[in-house]
Formats: sequence, C-alpha cells, structure tokens
Amino acid sequence: MTGTVSTTSTVPLPRRPVEPGAPGARGRGSARPCEVRRWYEDELGWPTVPGSPPGLPTGLRFDVLDVPAEAGARALRHLAPGSPVALRGDRMRLLVAAGGAEEVPGLLDWLEWSAVALDLRVLGAGSVMEAPLPPGGPPPSGSLKGAAVWLRPPGPGHEADASLPVMPGMGREGSAPDLVRLVDTVALWCHRVRLRRECGGVPVSP
Repeated sequence: MTGTVSTTSTVPLPRRPVEPGAPGARGRGSARPCEVRRWYEDELGWPTVPGSPPGLPTGLRFDVLDVPAEAGARALRHLAPGSPVALRGDRMRLLVAAGGAEEVPGLLDWLEWSAVALDLRVLGAGSVMEAPLPPGGPPPSGSLKGAAVWLRPPGPGHEADASLPVMPGMGREGSAPDLVRLVDTVALWCHRVRLRRECGGVPVSP
C-alpha cells in the first residue's frame, strides 16, 4: 500500500437536528441526566443505564467500534447516511448491528490484522457506552461537561437499525453497510495513526 497520512484529523462537525423542534430543544436550562435518559427512552426506544451521564447498554440495539477520531473519519464513507456516529474528545464511536462486536476478532484475523497492535475497542453484550447528548438541546449541565456528542444522530424509533453495518448474508444486502469493509478500513487507519504517533507526527507511508 502507498500513500501518506495527514497530520491533522478531518472530522466533520456534529450535525444539527433536521427540525427546529428536535428533542431537547425546549427550554433554556442545561441538559440534565434525566432529560438525556428521557430522550433515549421515549424518542428512540433505547434502554438506558442510570448515571451522570447516563449509559446505553450495548449488545441489545447495537454494538460499538471505538476508534481514534482520525481513523473513524476515514471510515465514514463506508457507512449509510443514517448510520449513527458519536464523538467524545479524540475518540469516535461507530455503531454497528448488535452482535457485530463478536465478529470483529474473527474479521481481524481473516483480514490479517490480528498480529498488529490496533487502538480499536469493541463494545458488545454486557458493556455500556456513555450516552451522547441529544442533538440540538440546551448546553450540558456541570455534571455533563465534556460529554460525548452525536456526529450523526440516530433517527427515532427503529430508523437507525436498518443503517447499522452488518456481516454479509445477514438478510439486509443492498441496504446495510458492510461490516467487513468497515472493520478493514478502521484497522488500516488505526495502524497508520499509531505509526504516525510513534514517529512523532511525521507522515508515514505504510
């Protein structure tokens, strides 16, 4: 493979809600954990875990690939427009179909990435992801400062489910993104990001 890695991350800005009356847009106060939980449970039908910030149990409606933001940004082209993506600091969280986390180790082995140290984390059954703040809502309260945000927010109800990357042959061919391509791209860029950091920010030709 040839090419160089940019020394800067090209991460798009978080999306604004499509409608002015998006959930959480009412009122002028700060977003509180109870309001965040209400948005997920009432608008999306997603279960939550109490906390500040609240949590979203993975392995039920979705699993998560947690990667460096730069690597995640390179993989966005393999996602459907409605595929939910969250951002927290320099980490990006790509939502995939429930059960996808279990497939990742085997995919990395099949794609010949298993012997490479990758900054790639997976959250599946039994794990919890910090709930990003609802899009377009009021500023976070003190307890939620620095919280995760939605780069691509999920649609209401089950709209997001059909856009989540799955393994080929899972019954959604032609509509859902391919989990294999997503994992391969993320692994490649996780590797490049690590090499660049080890070289002190100097562009790397793999």
